[in-house]
Amino acid sequence: MKKTQRIALLALMAITTLSTDASAQRRAGSIYQPDQGPFVLVGDRTARRPGDLVTIVISENQDVRNEETSDLSTQKGLDYQLTAFDLKPNMFSTLPSVQSGTEDSFSGSANYEKTGTFSARMTAVVVDKLPNGNLVVNGRREIRVDNEVKVIEFSGVVRRFDIQPDNSVQSELVADARISYSGTGPMTRATNRHGLGGFLHDALAWLWPF
Repeated sequence: MKKTQRIALLALMAITTLSTDASAQRRAGSIYQPDQGPFVLVGDRTARRPGDLVTIVISENQDVRNEETSDLSTQKGLDYQLTAFDLKPNMFSTLPSVQSGTEDSFSGSANYEKTGTFSARMTAVVVDKLPNGNLVVNGRREIRVDNEVKVIEFSGVVRRFDIQPDNSVQSELVADARISYSGTGPMTRATNRHGLGGFLHDALAWLWPF
């Protein structure tokens, strides 16, 4: 074999070896690597396993209305008179009589109405997958503006069939949903009673009988 052919053969073997090593590093003995995720142009990209993300569209509307009416009326009467007394006819110049009347009336009404709306969007993490395929999600979003901090927390169980193609799900479709919105900072303190004033207000509201 000529020297030129030997060099070309060695170069070809080296290129083949490098290509094989790079392919082995990419695939690690498998066509699909779970830790890398599916990189496809067409496929289901919605959340399906722990570690995936899903967008929660929080839209909660509360409209509670309760109305009660009570009406109670009681009336009693007693009219008794002794018309004859044969044992001693002259004992009473006027025979005794008893007359009594009782009337009781009670009327009461109660009306309770409360309306509330809370809307937000946040991304939660799938923390567990139940045996039936439902996904347990948990998310937390913290917004800090100067010294004011607002925190939104969400958790619940999502059915995979309720997840939309854009990888979002409505909060009303989440089972065992827990939504928390809390804040700390000067604005929160200005709109809430705190310290000794809050304690005295709660104590007075508890002690006041009316």
